[in-house]
Amino acid sequence: MSDTKDVSTPTDGEDTEVLDEGTKSILMGIIAQLGKSTDLHRVTLPTFVLEPRSMLERITDFMSHPELIINANHIEDPVERFVAVTRYYLSGWHIKPKGVKKPYNPILGEQFRAQWKFADGTEAFYVAEQVSHHPPISAFYYASPENNLSIVGDLLPKSKFLGNSAATLMQGEIKVSFTNRPGEDYIITMPNIYARGILFGTMLLELGDVASVKCPKLDLVCNLDFKVKGFFSGSYNGISGKIKRESTGETLYEISGKWSDEIYIKKGAKKDVLFDVKASTIHPKVVASEEQQEPNESRRLWSKLTAALKVNNQDVATTEKCKVEDEQRARTKEREDHGLPHVPRYFEANGTGGFDIKLKNISPDPLEAKRQIADFVFNTPAPA
Repeated sequence: MSDTKDVSTPTDGEDTEVLDEGTKSILMGIIAQLGKSTDLHRVTLPTFVLEPRSMLERITDFMSHPELIINANHIEDPVERFVAVTRYYLSGWHIKPKGVKKPYNPILGEQFRAQWKFADGTEAFYVAEQVSHHPPISAFYYASPENNLSIVGDLLPKSKFLGNSAATLMQGEIKVSFTNRPGEDYIITMPNIYARGILFGTMLLELGDVASVKCPKLDLVCNLDFKVKGFFSGSYNGISGKIKRESTGETLYEISGKWSDEIYIKKGAKKDVLFDVKASTIHPKVVASEEQQEPNESRRLWSKLTAALKVNNQDVATTEKCKVEDEQRARTKEREDHGLPHVPRYFEANGTGGFDIKLKNISPDPLEAKRQIADFVFNTPAPA
């Protein structure tokens, strides 16, 4: 498919949403109480803006094409391996709900656990935990020891009201490591997310601003520009970037296209498809049924809210959302009244503003490491 077609409007309509008058009047009532640049994390948003899953689960979108990152480790050429890691990173953005929605804000101590089973018999494990509520910080860990893969990250989404837009500014970073390549860590940052047209016009979801993939050991960096559409010109969901030798500034590859469709990579006059959304297949994750989950696991915790949203019962959804949030406030007050700090279950502060997993001394033997990690994810007792 050519990347020169007319893209003045979203091609599939899934990024847009038109609100009815009743819904818009509710939103306008909330916005009327806000000032520009107000932090929306402390504002209770109506349930019709919610995507029916937690932010802790939404992070797994970046594990939807695990073969990309697993196969990257099999590439011996370091530049091509870096390109493959960049491809993996760019593959997660196309997965999104219809319309303009945001995932649930996780409550303090909430967790989400999952695993992936691969055709060759290997597996991957994932755990995410809300380690802080003010500010909101989601920490997560994904590992496939048989494939020498470890991903750890923490995200601090900060929402702001910007007039006719609401922005989610994505702070924090992700570290991708191949455990059989000591010191070869890929540090990834995120673009920001914008909901446009919340006061007038059609509501639209866009990614904007800059993000990067960097590997200091390989002396390589990819600076990416997620492009928002201009008022009179430009296209939706555009992306551009360059892979460079960081020490010299030499450009090795150029990246272009649309993160929701086809992404291209160019070296000299040669241009190839880096990732094609239409040709991709999402690898399913395995999640325990709600009956088997602990009370603070995302799907069980928000199950009644999710059920109400799926049948568009906003009254019940609002009630169930408030129940979960009120119970959290009560637990927080009780803990603070007794002078007790919140202790995360799976993660600990690393002293540099981020979080690391508590699991230490992971075996170099892949099968023993698999046993250790599975036991850590599914059997670690909650703090007293």
